[in-house]
Amino acid sequence: MIVCSCNVLSDHDVRNAVSGSGSLPRNAKQLYGCLGCSADCGRCARTINTIIEEALGPCVKACCAGCPHSQEAASRAISPESAKGRLKEA
Repeated sequence: MIVCSCNVLSDHDVRNAVSGSGSLPRNAKQLYGCLGCSADCGRCARTINTIIEEALGPCVKACCAGCPHSQEAASRAISPESAKGRLKEA
């Protein structure tokens, strides 16, 4: 099912990005960054956030610091320093 008509993203694209990404996107903006696109109209954000929550499972809300899904781990993974390193590698 297409969830973002502006970027033609399906629910499968969203799930694959969440499960295959080392940066663990936790919201629509982070997901767009992982997929190399950006939100245009924003109507899909709520649906994308729901799919991300479903894909990460029940621990998404109650993660401990050691869990790779934790807020802390997600914020470290998308820090400006790590983004600069990824750009140099690409």
